[in-house]
Amino acid sequence: MSIELEPSWLNILKSEFEQDYMLKLKNFLKEEKNTGQVVYPRGKDIFNAFWTTPFTNLKVVILGQDPYHGANQAHGLSFSVQKGVPLPPSLQNIYKELQTDIPGFIMPTHGDLTEWAEQGVLLLNATLTVRANSAGSHQKSGWEIFTDKVISQISEQKEGVVFLLWGKFAQAKAVLIDEKKHHILKAAHPSPFSAYNGFFGCHHFSKTNAILTKEGKQPIDWQIH
Repeated sequence: MSIELEPSWLNILKSEFEQDYMLKLKNFLKEEKNTGQVVYPRGKDIFNAFWTTPFTNLKVVILGQDPYHGANQAHGLSFSVQKGVPLPPSLQNIYKELQTDIPGFIMPTHGDLTEWAEQGVLLLNATLTVRANSAGSHQKSGWEIFTDKVISQISEQKEGVVFLLWGKFAQAKAVLIDEKKHHILKAAHPSPFSAYNGFFGCHHFSKTNAILTKEGKQPIDWQIH
């Protein structure tokens, strides 16, 4: 696992790579590789969210749990899949909500959300790796300590960030966020098991743009091209 990180992120997170938990995490990932386990995403994509959304550009955070565990799906952005891969059910539901929330939104033909990330939407999973075909297999290996630190640093060093917390897991992270400085929008998870319990109709995308506009920031173009 490379510890190269986009410079503005490295500036605030470099000390994390010297912590005991991170050394244990690196050893855990090496052991996975040495025992023949397939791990997603590819090594070069593990920190993709940070490279695509520099700390200096960050305006919105969408928090996921862990990467997709199927072949060619995960590429380091929460809820996003590589082009040419069928849309996962949660992403299909995200697009359905966008169709009803954003006037003129056209259903995309792929699930690569890089365009959002490039506009300042940090697509952050709490766990950044997963074993192939084994959901949640790298949870509690150390990643959550790192990504909790990421959320805390955003809260401390930025202002006016919009956090979209979908589902109980993501909403539990609200304790890391200073609500006096930032905006937290909560809804059910877009999974088919829960989308009808409050994700559909949450209007988080238009609400996010309304907040950004009010603060004098450029709103997000949610259309995926």
